[in-house]
Amino acid sequence: MSTENLHQPSLAGKKQNPSTLEYVDVKEIRDGVVILNDGSLRAILAVSSINFDLKATDEQDALIIRYQQFLNSLDFPIQILLSSRRINLAPYLEKLKEREAGQVNELMRMQIYEYRNFIQNLTEVQNIMTKSFYITLPFFPIEQDKKNLFKGISRIFSPDLVIKHNQEQLETYKSQLFQRIDHVVAGLSGMGLRLAILNTEETIELLYNSYNPNLHSNNIINNIESMEIQNTLSR
Repeated sequence: MSTENLHQPSLAGKKQNPSTLEYVDVKEIRDGVVILNDGSLRAILAVSSINFDLKATDEQDALIIRYQQFLNSLDFPIQILLSSRRINLAPYLEKLKEREAGQVNELMRMQIYEYRNFIQNLTEVQNIMTKSFYITLPFFPIEQDKKNLFKGISRIFSPDLVIKHNQEQLETYKSQLFQRIDHVVAGLSGMGLRLAILNTEETIELLYNSYNPNLHSNNIINNIESMEIQNTLSR
């Protein structure tokens, strides 16, 4: 089982004041499932995009209807996240410089030189951004025992105890969460979108970028077009 704690230096940062961790809601991450301080669970799906403007009018209307049907089918909340990050092209420019130095053909060397200068000047004039799309799905432990008043009240005041001390119960909650994932995947796949569950490492990368928006970092999340749906992950 892959488990990560948010208080680890790899996520929190060595220079970060430990007191700031008190404002982070994430308690730990188990097999890609985020466990918050209140004991509730979150799963994060990476979602591909569609160029809506390039679609024909009939296709646009069909997409809108399918999206409306998807939203109407939901009986639980979801959060749609757009992450816009500046691309760090320094490694790419360095690789071009190495190829330029190793090029024997003078004409090719000059072309690589001009291309490298063009990219470098372009990055100095404007920011080159990349956009990623995610859907966050929640599950709250108190949902499982709505009919039991006393259990429900106890979980409201200390829901994290359920997650911390009862692994079997956690697996039950995760199963409920994955049912929601299956529902969302089925609803959006019909629109031509591809979805994939973020694993622990990818979730940490996303959280780290969210809490450190000014830092450049390589995006370890794979191209969504090449990712496979992992409906059976940690079942």
